[in-house]
Amino acid sequence: MTDPLQLLKPHDKDLGGGFLVRRLLPAAQQRSVGPFVFFDHMGPVTEHPEDRHDVRPHPHIGLATVTYLFEGAMMHRDSLGSAQEILPGAINWMTAGRGIVHSERKPERLKDGTFVNHGLQLWVALPREHEEVEPSFVHTPAEAIPALTEQGAAVRVLVGEAFGAKSPVATLSETLYLDIRLPAGGRFELPALAPERAVYPVDGDVRIDGDAVAQHAMAVLPEGRAVVIEADAAVRLVVIGGAPLDGPRFMAWNFVSSRRERIVEAGADWAAQRMGQVPGETEFIPLPDLPAFKAG
Repeated sequence: MTDPLQLLKPHDKDLGGGFLVRRLLPAAQQRSVGPFVFFDHMGPVTEHPEDRHDVRPHPHIGLATVTYLFEGAMMHRDSLGSAQEILPGAINWMTAGRGIVHSERKPERLKDGTFVNHGLQLWVALPREHEEVEPSFVHTPAEAIPALTEQGAAVRVLVGEAFGAKSPVATLSETLYLDIRLPAGGRFELPALAPERAVYPVDGDVRIDGDAVAQHAMAVLPEGRAVVIEADAAVRLVVIGGAPLDGPRFMAWNFVSSRRERIVEAGADWAAQRMGQVPGETEFIPLPDLPAFKAG
């Protein structure tokens, strides 16, 4: 008898202006998978000139954001002075550490056009010893990401190591992130590449060890053994995972920390606009009125 899969269902979140995303992590029954504490799937959504889906400047601490697009484009700017257009296939890793501010907007070249945006934004909790590191931003272009054919599937090793390939993306803890395309009728054996793993079918249904996993559900896999993924129709899926977190994390708004008092402090810093500014930006998202930001 094998251990059952744990299935997480998405819930919709409005990021503003009617821009909906599917959120899988954190979930009540599963707060994290490896170091991943946040998993948002956006789109595919058609962007029109009149749409206002820009994300104004906002802060982070204690985590790294990992942005990956399947289609479209996004303009990243941050308080370090980084300005990077995010394009499909690239990995954009922003380490917040002790604090960073960034915005995500429609690129200027696309403001008068219509295009499709589709991608994932994940957060990785930094190890306790690195929670307060200096912030940084690293863009790894699509052509630098290892791509291979494994068991008839197209695999991109976005972060970590798998099937003899290693991503150039540097991390502070064991992290696994794969983009896999299975052909119709495909059968793929996924080894125990990391202590914790989950599979997310992006655009179709799969079976994992014979159990049905619907599109947009996340299957948290049993530890320590391989699983077999099968698909009747061609499907894209991602695998996330890594080493378990080194202790629980507190999460409030855009902040992650192993210390509750650090969340309160970060909230006070943002309310007082002490966390830096994005060059050229005059807007910002105000601190929400949440109990987590009240001392005591």
